[in-house]
Amino acid sequence: MQTKPAITRTKIHDLLASRWSPRAFNADLPVSQADIIALLEAARWAPSCFNDQPWRFIVCNKTTDATAWQNAFGLLAEKNKLWAKNAPLLVLSAAMANFNHNSQPNRWAMYDTGAAALSLCLQANALGLICHQMGGFDAARARQVFGLPEDCTPMAMIAVGYQAEAATLNQDFQDAEQGPRSRAELPDRFYFGNWGMGNW
Repeated sequence: MQTKPAITRTKIHDLLASRWSPRAFNADLPVSQADIIALLEAARWAPSCFNDQPWRFIVCNKTTDATAWQNAFGLLAEKNKLWAKNAPLLVLSAAMANFNHNSQPNRWAMYDTGAAALSLCLQANALGLICHQMGGFDAARARQVFGLPEDCTPMAMIAVGYQAEAATLNQDFQDAEQGPRSRAELPDRFYFGNWGMGNW
């Protein structure tokens, strides 16, 4: 399968360098229940403000609950449906708006939910799985379809599964799949001491 290790200024851990977001999923390989639990455990142990754990994840497994999976799939933007149709898992991440301990607004909830989602993705990478997070889905309908409470904000849909060859995708997606990874240079996003400052 295709790899795209990050080109970094200095060496970083292989688990981080090798994580990327393929779109080519193997439709014939389900994710085991043991691996699903490992993904959720990784998310569970992410850091959060006041240890509030504001994240919520709804796992839709095509193998064991085709209706739930189809409900999640139906929420996706049409372009995402073209490739996500082969992912055995679709996972909705969501953030609770208020703290558990005092019911006050938790302005860190989305930040913490993102940390949990990344933990899930890194665990997937460690297990030989791939993840692709999507913002292209109908969040308003997700509230209805999955019965989310009013103070719960849908954040992302995450496709999870095993990688397939890029040739399984249509040409536009193949080009993106096989193209180089890129990031802004460190001085463009990371500063020392003050905005825009750097000792690079």
